Amino acid sequence: MSTLMSQISTARTRVPRFAEAAVERARLTVVPQRAMGRTQAARTPFAVLVIAMLAAGVVGLLMFNTNMQQDSFRATSLQRQAADLSAKQQSLNMELDQLRNPQRLAVAAKALGMVAPAQPAFVRLSDGRVLGTPAPASTVDSVRISSLPSAKPRSINPPPIVVKVPASAVGGTKNGAVGAASTAGATRDGRKNLNR
Repeated sequence: MSTLMSQISTARTRVPRFAEAAVERARLTVVPQRAMGRTQAARTPFAVLVIAMLAAGVVGLLMFNTNMQQDSFRATSLQRQAADLSAKQQSLNMELDQLRNPQRLAVAAKALGMVAPAQPAFVRLSDGRVLGTPAPASTVDSVRISSLPSAKPRSINPPPIVVKVPASAVGGTKNGAVGAASTAGATRDGRKNLNR
């Protein structure tokens, strides 16, 4: 037990030494100030670099937005021009189809005095042989180009109904007023007859 007691007393004497050493290490000391001009001079290039990067970023962003808007306007203009050209192509194709119409060609040929032959003859290009019997065409052989107008059914265009009224029913008397009165009386009588 004596050894235990000696160890405890030794530990008690060591603890204050450790505490004093920890307190000595933990004490704050004043660091000497650097020259103010030096620190500010060291910070200036960094601040200038950051400001220059921000300005370059803003200018680049503005140029990018402006370029994108110009490209958008150009694309819209080109789309409008493509739509106009597509519509023009379609109208030209329709006009070409009308010009190629066989009916129109037949009418133009007839206006020039041409007549379609009743029996056409063909020339074979490989040997030059004529197939069929060629005969000159005449206006008698001409074929009707345009069809006759179709007749309307009677139900669509009925014949007019004509009703002839005898002169005695209108009031063939000398005095027009008496005739008018007799017509009015006949009308009244007719109504009475209808009511009966």
